[in-house]
Amino acid sequence: MRQDAGWTRSAPAIPVPSAEPRLVWEAHAGQPASAALDVIAQLACRAPQPFDDIEEFRRRYEACRKPFLADRVAVDSVFHVHPRGGDGPAVSVIRPAGSTGRKAMPALLFLHGGGWTAGTFDIYEPLCRQLANATAGIVIYVHYRLAPEHPFPAAFEDARAALRWAHANQGWLGIDPDRIGLAGDGAGGNLAAAVCLAECNEATGYQPHRQILLYPCLDMSACMPSHKAMGDRYLLTDKTHRWYRQNYAAGHGKPGLWRLSPLFAYDVSLLPPSVVLYAGFDPLRDEAAAYAGRLRENGVPVETLYFPDMIHDFMLLGGALPAADVAVRRVAQAIAGLPAARPRKQGFASGPGICALRDEA
Repeated sequence: MRQDAGWTRSAPAIPVPSAEPRLVWEAHAGQPASAALDVIAQLACRAPQPFDDIEEFRRRYEACRKPFLADRVAVDSVFHVHPRGGDGPAVSVIRPAGSTGRKAMPALLFLHGGGWTAGTFDIYEPLCRQLANATAGIVIYVHYRLAPEHPFPAAFEDARAALRWAHANQGWLGIDPDRIGLAGDGAGGNLAAAVCLAECNEATGYQPHRQILLYPCLDMSACMPSHKAMGDRYLLTDKTHRWYRQNYAAGHGKPGLWRLSPLFAYDVSLLPPSVVLYAGFDPLRDEAAAYAGRLRENGVPVETLYFPDMIHDFMLLGGALPAADVAVRRVAQAIAGLPAARPRKQGFASGPGICALRDEA
């Protein structure tokens, strides 16, 4: 039994993947890659600490990552949109290189990491540009509200509102409404997974075409072996991870609620084809592997990409970690290789067969 921040939950009886994940990065998994160890050492003396003044934490979070970002590759355009009347969050839209004049392009709604507490477009723009070019599609970065000022469900609601905005504006954006996917890393992966579950549960017209989960946080109870084994020396520490979860959940008291912990959703069988990427030296490793296993065992097409000697957040650190560029390319290939999504069911429904979800902890 694991107790954390006032939450108590037994370790879930959830299967690990029934097939080995695709190893996409040749590595010796006894320890992180030397480049990753160098990044950890440099960030150790720069990284902000939990319980700092929140604005100071965000400033230092951004400043300490900037030296390790990849270059900003050329794209067709980048523009920022603030929906009128505060109807949803601001978004930044990236059109890939060579897209001038193209219409009906695929799109990824990207939800950033940072523990629901930090993260800005400035540090995510290089990765989003890379994803746009690699997937030959539009990337829409969502400026969702941050905790602790705006705890759950603010970010979740902003993500859903941004998805609706993308559909409502697909004409002038040049988006194919049948090929809008959700992507996110870390806390953003949590939001992407939760929104996919919500749209499926309600059988809306906004059901994502794909879900792309990059080392996602899917278990708010943090009750798996990797949380303990990797929690004190590999960039995302147990102390920081606990603080992030407390900021977002804000005393909610039910870590097993699927909107907080998508891993515990009662039924995942009607989710869209998925890509789940995770790293060997990441506290979130086991929950990502477990979710990929649940998807696969419930008949959801899923591509698992495993980087055994990488750390949490590594795709953001492409200026220092060569594996980050490999990951972008492999994610794009995995997306292209996924089968077509099943026909969408329309109209509100919440019973079995329409991805029934239970809210019990």
